Amino acid sequence: MSNKLSSLIAGTMNWGVWGNNLAKRDMQERIFAYLNQGITSFDHADIYGGYTTEASFGEAWQEMNITRDNVQFISKCGIKYVGGTRKYALKHYDYSKSYIIWSVEQSLKNLQTEYLDVLLLHRPSPLMQADEIAEAVTKLKETGKIKNFGVSNFSVEQTALLQKNIPISYNQIQFSATHFEPMLNGSIDFMQLHSVVPMAWNPLGAVFKETTEQTQRLHQLLSKLETKYECGKEIILLAWILKHPAGILPVVGTTNLDRITSLAHVKTIALSIEDWFAIWTESQGKKVP
Repeated sequence: MSNKLSSLIAGTMNWGVWGNNLAKRDMQERIFAYLNQGITSFDHADIYGGYTTEASFGEAWQEMNITRDNVQFISKCGIKYVGGTRKYALKHYDYSKSYIIWSVEQSLKNLQTEYLDVLLLHRPSPLMQADEIAEAVTKLKETGKIKNFGVSNFSVEQTALLQKNIPISYNQIQFSATHFEPMLNGSIDFMQLHSVVPMAWNPLGAVFKETTEQTQRLHQLLSKLETKYECGKEIILLAWILKHPAGILPVVGTTNLDRITSLAHVKTIALSIEDWFAIWTESQGKKVP
């Protein structure tokens, strides 16, 4: 049995009604497809699909006869999102001990599992109390409901505040070739220094979403590199993240079966140092200092 996460993580945000609205059989097909590529970790959040996607995934999962020890479930809590059966006055955050524990118990019920491999606090709140969060996390660990604890979108200072009271194993941040500030502002350095493993959401950045001078420069370079490395542009962008010494784990959100299959190529790419810096250079639009 291992709680170690896979080097790529399958993100489920778009699996439900917020995205592709996959039927149960389609979810099962994607779960198998990811597992066949050695991607055994699945990233959730309680709010995905307006609090419905975890349950949809859980219904698909429980019919699959896959040993629980062979996969890892990540989920997030703390955002009170207005939607579905949650009739809050407005979107806000809640990191009270009772709400954290209740949220985890709801996620366990929805995912039809006895524990989460990783619990993340979804976004920092100005009102969060480190000692109260630590009490909740300690109780969840003692009762076996979570194995590891982390944060998401937390700054260095916010992470350090919580670390005074409880070990933090992960921080899921926005990071990509077009959003590389965390490797310059000390965020990723801090994680390396304190043995916090970074996860990267939106790891392909703006390359396939926006047409800007930045993305046009990158497409021009990536067209040359995909010929050199004999793989798609998205694989090169993921390889760029994986080359960083912090051991960053990209969260990939695709539900396209062909793209899922192509992810196997990431492990075969040995991106050269010059090509790594070339991608960064084109993203900045200028040479490195």
